[in-house]
Amino acid sequence: MPSLKRKTETESEFPIKKQRPSQALRSAVSILKDEEPAFPRGGASVLTPLEHKQIQIRAKQDVLFEQSTGKKARNYDSEDEENEDGEHFEEGPGKPKTKRKLTTSGKKNQASNTTQETGVKIEGLSYKRLVPGSIVLGQVVQTNSYDIALTLPNNLTGYIPITSISDKVTEAVEAIAAADDASGDGDGDDHNTHELDLKSMVAVGQYLRAYVSSTNNSTGSGARGRKHVELSINPKQANFGLKRNDLVINSMVQAVVTSVEDHGVVMSLGLEDTTIRGFMSSKEIGNIRKYADIREGAVYLCLITGLSSNGNIIKLSANPERIGNVKKSNFLVDAPNVDCFLPGTAVEFLVSEITTLGLAGKVMGLLDVTADVIHSGAAASGKPLEKKYSVGTKIKGRILCTFPAYEEKKLGISLLDHVMDFTPLSSRSNDKDLSPFTALPMSSVVDRARVARVVPGFGVFVDLGVKGIRGFVHISHLSDKKVETISDTTGPYKVGTVHRARILNYNSVDGLFLASLEQSILELPFLRLEDVKVGQIVKGKVSKLVVNAAGIGGVLVSVTESISGLVPEMHLADIHLQHPEKKFREGLSVTARVLSIDLERRLMRLTLKKSLVNSDVTIWSSYQGLAVGMQAPGTLVNILPSGAVVQFYGNVRGFLPVSQMSESYIKDPTQHFRIGQVVNVNITSVDDAENRMTVSCRDPISFGVLQQKELAALKPGAKVDGTVSEKTADEIIVELNDSGLRAYLPFEHLVDGSAAKCLAVAKKVRVGQGLQNLMVMSKNETKRIIRLTNKPSLIRANQSGRLPASFEELVVGEEVFGFVKNIIATGIFVQFAGDLTGFLPAKYLGDEDSGPPNFGMRKHQSISARVQSIHHSQNRLSLTQKPVSGNDAVKDSKSAADLQLPDRALSNPFDGVSVSLDDFSLGKLTKVKIVSVKETQMNVQLADGIQGRIDVSQVFDSWEDIKDRKHPLKSFNTKQILSARVLGVHDSRNHRFLPITHSNKAPVFELSVKPADQTEAELDILTLEKVQQNSSWLVFVNNIADDCLWVNLSPNVRGRIRIMDVSDDVSLLDDLTSNFPIGSALRARVLHVDPANNRLDLSARSGASSAMMTLKDLSAGMVLPGRVTKVTERYIMVQLSEQLSAPVHLVDMVDDYDTANPTIYQKNQTVRVCVSDIDLPNKKINLSTRPSKVLSSSLPVKDPEITSVAQLKVNDVVRGFIKNVADNGVFVTLSSNVTGYVRVTDLSDSFIKDWKSDFQVDQLISGKVITVDPLLHHIQLSLKQSVLSKDYRPPLTYADVVVGQILTGKIRKVEDFGVFIVVDNSANVSGLCHRSAIAEERVDNVQGLYEEGDAVKAKVLKVDLEKRRISFGLKASYFAVQDADSHSDAGDSDNSGGILVVENSDDASEESETRTTQTDLRHVGDMQYDNALTESREPEVDVEMGILNDGTRKKEQPTQGLDTGGFDWSGGMTDTNQKRFQSDTDGELQPQKKKRRKAELKIDKTGDLDANGPQSVADFERLLLGQPNSSFLWLSYMAFELELSEVSKARGIAERAIRTINQGQDTDSELLNVWVAYLNLENTYGTDETVEEIFKRACDYNDPEEMHSRLASIYIQSGKNEKAETLLQAMVKKFSQDPKVWLNHATFLFDTVAAPQRARDLLPRALQSLPKHHHVDLTSKFAQLEFRSVNGDAERGRTIFEGLLTTFPKRLDLWNVMLDLEIKAGDKDQVRRLFGRVTSSKIKAKKAKFFFKRWLEYEEKEGDAQSCEKVKARAAEYVRQQDADKS
Repeated sequence: MPSLKRKTETESEFPIKKQRPSQALRSAVSILKDEEPAFPRGGASVLTPLEHKQIQIRAKQDVLFEQSTGKKARNYDSEDEENEDGEHFEEGPGKPKTKRKLTTSGKKNQASNTTQETGVKIEGLSYKRLVPGSIVLGQVVQTNSYDIALTLPNNLTGYIPITSISDKVTEAVEAIAAADDASGDGDGDDHNTHELDLKSMVAVGQYLRAYVSSTNNSTGSGARGRKHVELSINPKQANFGLKRNDLVINSMVQAVVTSVEDHGVVMSLGLEDTTIRGFMSSKEIGNIRKYADIREGAVYLCLITGLSSNGNIIKLSANPERIGNVKKSNFLVDAPNVDCFLPGTAVEFLVSEITTLGLAGKVMGLLDVTADVIHSGAAASGKPLEKKYSVGTKIKGRILCTFPAYEEKKLGISLLDHVMDFTPLSSRSNDKDLSPFTALPMSSVVDRARVARVVPGFGVFVDLGVKGIRGFVHISHLSDKKVETISDTTGPYKVGTVHRARILNYNSVDGLFLASLEQSILELPFLRLEDVKVGQIVKGKVSKLVVNAAGIGGVLVSVTESISGLVPEMHLADIHLQHPEKKFREGLSVTARVLSIDLERRLMRLTLKKSLVNSDVTIWSSYQGLAVGMQAPGTLVNILPSGAVVQFYGNVRGFLPVSQMSESYIKDPTQHFRIGQVVNVNITSVDDAENRMTVSCRDPISFGVLQQKELAALKPGAKVDGTVSEKTADEIIVELNDSGLRAYLPFEHLVDGSAAKCLAVAKKVRVGQGLQNLMVMSKNETKRIIRLTNKPSLIRANQSGRLPASFEELVVGEEVFGFVKNIIATGIFVQFAGDLTGFLPAKYLGDEDSGPPNFGMRKHQSISARVQSIHHSQNRLSLTQKPVSGNDAVKDSKSAADLQLPDRALSNPFDGVSVSLDDFSLGKLTKVKIVSVKETQMNVQLADGIQGRIDVSQVFDSWEDIKDRKHPLKSFNTKQILSARVLGVHDSRNHRFLPITHSNKAPVFELSVKPADQTEAELDILTLEKVQQNSSWLVFVNNIADDCLWVNLSPNVRGRIRIMDVSDDVSLLDDLTSNFPIGSALRARVLHVDPANNRLDLSARSGASSAMMTLKDLSAGMVLPGRVTKVTERYIMVQLSEQLSAPVHLVDMVDDYDTANPTIYQKNQTVRVCVSDIDLPNKKINLSTRPSKVLSSSLPVKDPEITSVAQLKVNDVVRGFIKNVADNGVFVTLSSNVTGYVRVTDLSDSFIKDWKSDFQVDQLISGKVITVDPLLHHIQLSLKQSVLSKDYRPPLTYADVVVGQILTGKIRKVEDFGVFIVVDNSANVSGLCHRSAIAEERVDNVQGLYEEGDAVKAKVLKVDLEKRRISFGLKASYFAVQDADSHSDAGDSDNSGGILVVENSDDASEESETRTTQTDLRHVGDMQYDNALTESREPEVDVEMGILNDGTRKKEQPTQGLDTGGFDWSGGMTDTNQKRFQSDTDGELQPQKKKRRKAELKIDKTGDLDANGPQSVADFERLLLGQPNSSFLWLSYMAFELELSEVSKARGIAERAIRTINQGQDTDSELLNVWVAYLNLENTYGTDETVEEIFKRACDYNDPEEMHSRLASIYIQSGKNEKAETLLQAMVKKFSQDPKVWLNHATFLFDTVAAPQRARDLLPRALQSLPKHHHVDLTSKFAQLEFRSVNGDAERGRTIFEGLLTTFPKRLDLWNVMLDLEIKAGDKDQVRRLFGRVTSSKIKAKKAKFFFKRWLEYEEKEGDAQSCEKVKARAAEYVRQQDADKS
């Protein structure tokens, strides 16, 4: 055996890196021709063998490159020597360079270095080490149209071009290209791609040996190019270096099929010796591909199993089972040359070294092999290699790759089981083998990825929860930030740490998932194009405008860095854009919807049409699941004279006939529609098998179910009456009485006679006129067209039976009547009833009619003729006006007999054997052709005109034979020929089949294609009597009822499965139509069979059925499925079986009573319930749907289940639902068998007059257990807040106040002599701080220091308990000791004379929140034109009534004085009263503040009211004597009565106020306040009728528009949006001249009901109604709404503003508004562009200065120094330009 060493003495004297000049390469090509390519002896060459090989590879590559491209080969002098970071690790960087330098010192040093070297370096394959000339083992993962993707070891991927597969494939490509060039067809690729299907050349999962042709960085859009590896699997390259002597048994070679013979294939090995051929038997193909599917040019990696005697024929095998069996054989033991050891070959080697990075060894003692950390099995097993292998042992491995760049011959090897066995790696789960992508799909996120192994400098191996398969995270994918080092003991990525990871890929060769821990990757919506779904909403940025010959052809939108989509020009907008480049700029953010995805071409089409993006209808991406009547928008992509083609999503298209485009007649579709237009259509017909669909633009709602039934019941010849609804140029449209159907009556069908007579009668017909005794001539249900006639001749013919409507009514020789449909040169077409048409040839016309033009006839003219002949098979009818001869009558009578007695002879039988219909006897084996495939059957044809039917139950023998269980017949196609067996004749009346002896005149045969029936054995027809109880059957869904599925065991036997017995998975039962569609297959077990009553009950559950379950079968804790039979507000009724039903109460429904809502359930819904308790004596069951019991949920249980009284203890806080409200208290349901009791005294801390109105049945309450008596089963609760709350503190009273105490409070009222202060958290405790105690210095103006509502800290100076008076002090000296450290927090204490004011106390904020949530009866949410578009501000509260929307009183702290819900009388009027007198923002409340203050000083205090305010009706009456026109007093009076639940008295007070307040300019606002409060009261407590009555009266007394706005505000605040919208719609009609009405309506639609499109539709209407001087402002306001509303579209707003600025460029207010909006939006580039545009426009210098100054302020805030300088430079340039213009 020759030596395996290939190193020579001169090898190290010429380093490879110095041999770069191109001249040396060119000369090297000629040298290679003369020199021996194998083992050079001595110094025959100055080049080493390695250099020989590298130069040979490069030369061959350059020659191939120049031949294929015609370009000059690359210059290696300019080749980049970049030191890339490899995807994988190595022991030390630069180590090969050091070794090469050491060899340059001569032979002596070389020998010494060889002896000192401890071993071969263990390293894996990487992109840097994968050089041209490398040979590597890979696995096919994807076949595309023009290349093949091959996964390589160590997470590498290469691509095989179509020209690098085999010579056969290359020749085919060249032939196709030549044919295209000859034909001049530039688009030949599309129709030739199927001729070269690469899937027939290689199979996914197939292992192949690949030769590396080139490696380079392909430039991409990003900064980093993608590494591209180009491979070749052509045996000429893959078997590089092999000679005849190298072909030994058990070595692997790559071969290509050159010829397919009967018993095997002839293969070429690509060797120089062309006499050597390979032969592979058909049995040696294995499971890679069926032998019949093998094509010439296919490539296989084969094992040499034998040689012929002369060595010319090599026996090969590609069977993976044989190749992968290397335990005892099939591995290479001996080899004559090192070239035999190529990737794919299994070898046995001696382990020489084991490290943490892998192991190394020797093959045959000479050839070095290494297995890295992945392919040594260390990464997958997690065990140290030292425990699995030991140095000196022999183990088997499979060669993975070669390393031609190394001086020493070295190979990479794999010890992984799936590589050794050539079998796919799978994960074991639930006793099933799952593929990796099934166990863990691509792009999925793993929440707990545990680090199992750390390789420093390389990455980490993680456990992803998939048994048997680990994941790998490269160091570059650990974090978004650069990770310098990693360790297995320290740091964030040490062994045992858990992270969130996302699956990037799976390498089938390595058997590893590739994952990433980067947060940016985790947050990406999509990682690959396969993750994007058709119809999905995506967001992206415009990356490029596509320009073609016509202009802008589309827009490229970047969704992620790696995923982009094309928006065609027609999908840029709903309208055609003249200048798309102005709207779509690079970097613009857009929202799009995915139209289609072509994974093979890696293309994604998007749409930006708002009508499609904002549509919420079901996406039509497949014909499957579409049904007649469904509606959706689509895009017109082609318009034809006969209709249009509508494109939906994916490849779904529909045809829109011109008749279905509109309710009206359309002659030319192009005049009404355009390509790219979006139309709303509904399906009229769909064929998912043929992928065909017809749609209509007609409104299906306008043609209801009743009308459809009426149309179906309408028969030709029927008499109808109708009313003329419309007249056209040539016909009358009649609306039929009773049914309302539209019918058409042509003028020519009004009477018999001439055309002039018909036209004269038509002129007398008027719209609205009634027409009687019309006759239906024909109807078209699809197009909903009815044709009528009033011709007396036709009506008489119909009465006498001589107006036929079908072929069955015709008799040869009989005279029939009809009318002329059309006239041609050879004859006349005559139409009868029901669109039956016959042809009257010219030769059979009467003698008098044959001469004149058109045979003397006109369209629609009445005509009579005789039946000449009938051809039923062709549906043809021939007529004559001449007498029928006797011979013809005999001949034609036979044709008539064809209709009655079918010919028994067969025509074109598909089995080629049968001759007569009688041959199809019971059990006959025959051939059939599929005509159509339905859900439950296949319609077939046995011969011409002979039909058959194959029920789905007669197709499959076993459950395993069904590939698609939901659509079992999906695998069958039309025109497919099947072998079938005759079962009988189908009976269409009862959908069963009969024996052959009962065949009817036109039989439809019942057939079976079950493999078990395709024998000569006697048929055993299944009947119900043969079905045994507990037997198992394969059944198919035939129908879906409300409570069961009807299934077929055979065409004759039908049974039912109760819903609860359909599946063990209860979640599937909620949608039976989707999960168990008609035709789907099930495995069922017979529960009960009753042949006498023809009843069969089955179950598809694996366990016992629930159908026969009784009470004794139940036990506590059982979890069962049930069906909801009743839903109420208190419980749901669940049926467990036919005999058992039980309720689920509120306390047993959820673990959190806040979410208890029985109405979320629906009748017939399937739920999972748990049996809580069983009471056998009383036959009662308690059920629960709590997640903690049904699902074993680990979520916290807020309201635990109470099973008994003993479970409760005193002081436990529990929640429950009120069961009953009695006179002595409230009974509370705590569980299904535990009830608590609350006494009246324990209901509240305060006195409640009408306490029953605050409690109602099923109300959720929380209480504390105060008494438990287990013996009496008695529980007593308390609902008092003082008992429930641990932090409860009673309010402060006058008795609690002591002198010297420091308290916090708020200013209640400001007077000249001092301020009144109310104490926080008190029972309305208030007092006075005299102005002498306010500050250290004299205070002359108290109003200038304090305002009502200010929070202050005061010291108690004096307390008078008898008079209930307190004197406070605010001087700073009072707090000198306590606040020595907090003087800095006292605000402006120095400027205010030592006054301490708490600016932002928590109490103040809480009070503000409390007030803003209360309902204002007098002034509710005015919708003003000015503030409708401004930012939200603090609401101005006029009067707070303390009434919530639900009508209940808002609970506040108990007060000693009278609290009127937001008003306090102890210190005078509150801050809200003060604000009421201030001028409103929009000028609604005209009285001035000063006037009201003067009125306050004149308040009559003779009533001796104390500081607590009015406390009775008498107090209010006395105050009203002094201020009868004060709406504040009247509203406070109303609030007082409402607090006492006296609603009727509050109404009476409102009526008194309306009558009392004087009408005048000063009191209009007072009266308006009362009306608004009155409306609010009725809205809260009254009915719709009372609100409407008060509203009408208010409009009579006040401005109607104002009252409309106030009522709309009330509706909006109370959540009655429907009423508000109705009122706003009435306003835009009634007050259309007011711009704010339109704007208020738009604001409501934008913000409240989230209907922006409806709001946008208001603008055109408003511009038509308003004067032109309002147009610009209103348009601007609408544009601002687009910006400011959360439901708006900022881009639409920009478009509107651009239009305004283009039309009105000198409107600087528009520029200002636009700038404000863009600054708020935060788009700096957009803001700078706007500033640049406005300053560049022709404006005055003063205005330009303003904008430049504003621009500079913006840059100082948002920009940097450089941007500020740019603004200054532009301003200076503007000044210089102005000076130049002036000079």
